[in-house]
Amino acid sequence: MATTIRQTESAPAAYPEAPDGLSEAAQALDPDMIWQRLESYIACRWTERAVIWVVEGCGEWHPPLAPATITKAEIWRDGVWVEVEPALSPSPYGGYVLPGDGPYRFTATVGGGSPAPEVPAAAEEAFRRLAEYMAADKGTAGASSESTSVGPISISSRRSPSWIAQAMQNSGAGDLLRPYRRV
Repeated sequence: MATTIRQTESAPAAYPEAPDGLSEAAQALDPDMIWQRLESYIACRWTERAVIWVVEGCGEWHPPLAPATITKAEIWRDGVWVEVEPALSPSPYGGYVLPGDGPYRFTATVGGGSPAPEVPAAAEEAFRRLAEYMAADKGTAGASSESTSVGPISISSRRSPSWIAQAMQNSGAGDLLRPYRRV
């Protein structure tokens, strides 16, 4: 089975716009940062960018990001990349059948298209949830719990030290993006 051993993905010229309905604190966050965080979790891209995959092994292979348009397929021969001739055979699952061990290099464009794909409602809601979670009051830096007392009234709160690292799961964004995890 062919295995992707390297993926080099360039940044897009622009990410999708932030969805409507965000709080002021969430609007103050950089929307590109939120989209980057979401895209690191999924295999779907909505804005166009270049990507190069290096693949080893023979057998069926398909691009790990979608939608993908392969613009060049090369194989490593005698110390240089050479365009694959004849063209690779398509696989029944939407990828390619690689006849030898390679390694192969695929140059592609992922995302985008004409007309540009619309960001699904689930992905926009995931953006909202993640942005609102990240915009929440962070509390005292370095503290995992806080307690405040004024007379007989006492308020305490506890937050995991890794709360921001678990934002995708704790915000609920990850559940909404589950259909976009794999190609």
